[in-house]
Amino acid sequence: MKQNLKLTDIIALGFMLFAFFLGAGNIIFPPLAGQLAGDNVMPAMFGFLATAVGLPLITIIAIAVAGGSWAALTRDLPLKAATLMAVLIFIIIGPAFAAPRTGLVAYEMAVKPFLADAGQASLTLFSIVFFAVALIFSWAQGKLLDVIGKLLTPALFIGLIVLAIAVFINPQGDIAAAQGGYVSQAFTTGFIDGYQTMDTFGSLMFGMLIVEALRNKGITEQGPTTKYLICAGLIAAAGLAFVYISLFYLGATSSTVALGVDNGGVILAQYVHALFGSAGQVVLSVIVLLACLTTAIGLISACSDYFSSLTPLPYKAWVVINSVACAVVANVGLSQLIALSVPVLFALYPVAIALVALTFVRKFLPNPRLSYRVVILVALVFALLDAAKVAGVDVSAFSMLPLFEYGMAWLLPTAAAIVCMKFVGGYAKPQAKTA
Repeated sequence: MKQNLKLTDIIALGFMLFAFFLGAGNIIFPPLAGQLAGDNVMPAMFGFLATAVGLPLITIIAIAVAGGSWAALTRDLPLKAATLMAVLIFIIIGPAFAAPRTGLVAYEMAVKPFLADAGQASLTLFSIVFFAVALIFSWAQGKLLDVIGKLLTPALFIGLIVLAIAVFINPQGDIAAAQGGYVSQAFTTGFIDGYQTMDTFGSLMFGMLIVEALRNKGITEQGPTTKYLICAGLIAAAGLAFVYISLFYLGATSSTVALGVDNGGVILAQYVHALFGSAGQVVLSVIVLLACLTTAIGLISACSDYFSSLTPLPYKAWVVINSVACAVVANVGLSQLIALSVPVLFALYPVAIALVALTFVRKFLPNPRLSYRVVILVALVFALLDAAKVAGVDVSAFSMLPLFEYGMAWLLPTAAAIVCMKFVGGYAKPQAKTA
């Protein structure tokens, strides 16, 4: 039987994936990066787009090529290692970092400006309400396409278009000189800044939600599933690129209205106020609330779906557990949460990139099982050096490594490992996976 989706469903699918991606980090990091990049905004932006748009898109395509599931993507890794990797990624994008961050950013940018006395009590109350709403939307797993793709995302996208047009028509200042790492390493600094969106991790898991949404629409065969998954990825990538380009330009022209500000959310808020006056805060609040809420829903749903497959607890029980955990962690504070997440991202992002790269070259590897083990191990070992460096550990003894100073010591060894494994023969049959 021929399995096809209507054009409106394809667009809604892409919008749903776009909304899952567009959350806290996607809004707060580009304005600050744009301001610091200054007259080097173009190379910095391209570096950021490489990791914040290019890698997530490639990851979605890799999931489609592999068969649409985590088990298929990691079939050449030991089951326990693949499960551990998935659990760590889900914890990072779920209750530990990314999901609570959505609530924190929503509070800081959309609610706090309207409060005369914003203290810990108000943050706690907002966190409870925010993640209760996310819980309600996540509860009906099969309705995600209709709720997110056809209802919340169009409203979010309209708000972003209004903001982007205003930024390009009426920039609020001239582009200043580059600062910090953006002076001499604009591209690589932007590249590493893109890690903080966590969207490559998100891609690994959101792709499975899209597959689930397709199944609920009657698309079960591999061919159509792959095609529509890639279509959704392309739509989401186009939307993300549009948002990042406008926010980078906003940041680059913000020196007049937000000079010396070290927080992307504050830069965005002050810029919008300069554009639209006091009414601008309402526009910004709507954009931020919708962006953060849709991402929180996607993260909670993805985590709950996966953890329910590993444990006797059903999906809805995990929705409650994850929502409560997110509300609790959100009370840590935005700055502290970001600081804690950076070393973890440096450690695991290269591993995710290596896994995606292996998916595309797998058919050229004589021994996929051995190749996956060696390459992932090499990526992890060198990534841990980069993570230790940003965490403040003295690893200067390894400073002779290529790209070490850029925080990318993992790149060349991982690429070399992939090339070397092309010449290691003896095909080994992949072990069966059950999860």
